[in-house]
Amino acid sequence: MARGQPRWSEEPWTSLQNRTQSKTKIKLTRCGKITLIILMTVVAAVVIGLIAYFAACGKAPFYYHASFKVNNIDYDSKFAKPYSQEYMDLNKKIVSLMNETFHESNLRKQYVKSHTVQVSKANGKVVLHVVLKFKACYSNNVEKFWDSVETILYQKLKGQTGLLIDFSSFKFSDIAMPIAEDLLNTCCGRRTITPLGHKVAGGQDAEEGEWPWQASLQQNSVHRCGATLISNNWLITAAHCFIRDANPKDWKVSFGLLLNKPQAQRTVKNIIIHENYSYPAHDNDIALVRLSSPVLFASNIRRACLPEGTHKFPPNSDVVVTGWGTLKSDGESPNILQKGRVKIIDNKTCNSGKAYGGVIKPGMLCAGFLEGRVDACQGDSGGPLVSEDSNGIWFLVGIVSWGDECALPNKPGVYTRVTYYRDWIASKTGV
Repeated sequence: MARGQPRWSEEPWTSLQNRTQSKTKIKLTRCGKITLIILMTVVAAVVIGLIAYFAACGKAPFYYHASFKVNNIDYDSKFAKPYSQEYMDLNKKIVSLMNETFHESNLRKQYVKSHTVQVSKANGKVVLHVVLKFKACYSNNVEKFWDSVETILYQKLKGQTGLLIDFSSFKFSDIAMPIAEDLLNTCCGRRTITPLGHKVAGGQDAEEGEWPWQASLQQNSVHRCGATLISNNWLITAAHCFIRDANPKDWKVSFGLLLNKPQAQRTVKNIIIHENYSYPAHDNDIALVRLSSPVLFASNIRRACLPEGTHKFPPNSDVVVTGWGTLKSDGESPNILQKGRVKIIDNKTCNSGKAYGGVIKPGMLCAGFLEGRVDACQGDSGGPLVSEDSNGIWFLVGIVSWGDECALPNKPGVYTRVTYYRDWIASKTGV
């Protein structure tokens, strides 16, 4: 890759070769046969148990929405930010209350989880909106089960909970599964699993649900760029991804771990490129993609948190870059999402003569290692560079933009700095 070349994909994606496994014949001894019989007996017992379970509890889960005003909690604007300490403390308190409520009830075996999906304001006090999930068995009568959940919750709230409930505000209703799951997974920057490898250029496979905000921008079913989900409707990516084609009708978005087996797909409604972006310059390399229809959040499709404009990501901080880009310069593109841990490099160092010689602007940031090793590469353009805070929440730090080849010494990856464009993002998306 020539110096300063954007990291987008110009070649069609090629899948990895399937690995063949050698077939080994095993001669069973008498002990081996006995072991096999025991194993088959255990498997049969497990299967019978599963059949019995699903025969009784194979229905779709029950979901409910409860809301109520709390007169002894003053509303704080920070409750609107799901990554704020104020919101997390309040949610922890409410979830603990719900857990206690139903674990002590006759519904303990069917209660799954709860989550505070919204905190609204009424006369200066908070109104809590909570979604609850329960396993459903065929023996359950829908109306009776609803009544049981509502009664148990109402009676608990009337007791000594530390909350001064305005019972005239109490509302309880069921809620459809897709919407409920969307709400249960609406918190930004959360993921269901936490393993971490070390390479993008060089290849380290991600796992299902590990980076649930990652998306693929595609033309004619060919991966071109990465993108980051920031709401049900909006993604952030790099402006240079659209220098040859900015027609929304020519683009699709896929979500999931594998390019050839997406978890979900959407068409594109419109593309917003920063007004001051002008190829081949790298300044203002940021664009927004609006989906034609919203994607519902799930355990493996979630949004990354957007940092405030004042949020600081110090030099030498650990960050992670992900994408389906090539594993080395002009190399092969993987089918499975890749991940890599790198470090933020301060602009002064990155602008030094041995690095990029003064071309790094305030709206850019560098990440990688001066000795090389790990880096984004071709096809990773537009994808996320994320950072985890002390609460385990992941924020979008940068957007893969450009670099001098991939993983070269003194040539770390260059990213669009998200905090620098925070107001612009909000003005276009409301996020």
